[in-house]
Amino acid sequence: MNRRDSMLREMGIAPLWRDRTSPPPQAGPDIRASEQAPVEPPAAAPVRADSAPLRPVAPVVTTVAAPPATVSVEGLGWDELEERIRACQACRLSERRTQAVPGVGDREADWLFVGEGPGAEEDARGEPFVGQAGKLLDAMLASLGLARGQNVYIANAVKCRPPGNRTPEADEIATCHPYLDRQIELIRPRIIVALGRPAAQTLLGGEIKIAAARGRLFERKGVPVVVTYHPAYLLRNPQDKAKAWEDLCFARASVV
Repeated sequence: MNRRDSMLREMGIAPLWRDRTSPPPQAGPDIRASEQAPVEPPAAAPVRADSAPLRPVAPVVTTVAAPPATVSVEGLGWDELEERIRACQACRLSERRTQAVPGVGDREADWLFVGEGPGAEEDARGEPFVGQAGKLLDAMLASLGLARGQNVYIANAVKCRPPGNRTPEADEIATCHPYLDRQIELIRPRIIVALGRPAAQTLLGGEIKIAAARGRLFERKGVPVVVTYHPAYLLRNPQDKAKAWEDLCFARASVV
């Protein structure tokens, strides 16, 4: 067992996040019944992470709708942008936050992961995805040979914690959208992974249902966008981890 598999098994999520290019273990895996991966038909060929997408690829769809401009970020560099985010009071989310959470990672990353908004731990520490959902996201990255801060940037649709961790409202997302838009312009990622419905709707500017959006390649201003489940959802619904693994394989095959 290599170091990565050992780490994931300790977290209780192996082997679903193991890169399927790795050789199979000698002994049968100890998987909880609620997290067992679907059994493939005997005649099916093994699937590798760098193989063709697991689901049919629909034509690229461009559905970006520009939200109303509420804050000005034109021409801002990284340092100025983060200062603007931390000082922002443009919507009601600023009233109860501990601190804004701009994002974290490689500012020239190929991969951009976008979530919904900061939770309580993120609000306290100023970094996205640092709780249990963050540990699962790190495992998801490891399954692709990626790591936080190494060719990966992580951000959220809104930069301040919604009270009670509720879903951000449409006007809050619209107010905060220029910040995310400018981050994408500065990073120039090769692929964006939308984690959950609010993130997908923010990026694509329309009504999105995860079940219908999975396995389809969207486009946002020339950048491919893949939609999958939010790690917090997967913690509540571990049976869908295998589907999320398929989405990650699809994203990896879609990087151009």
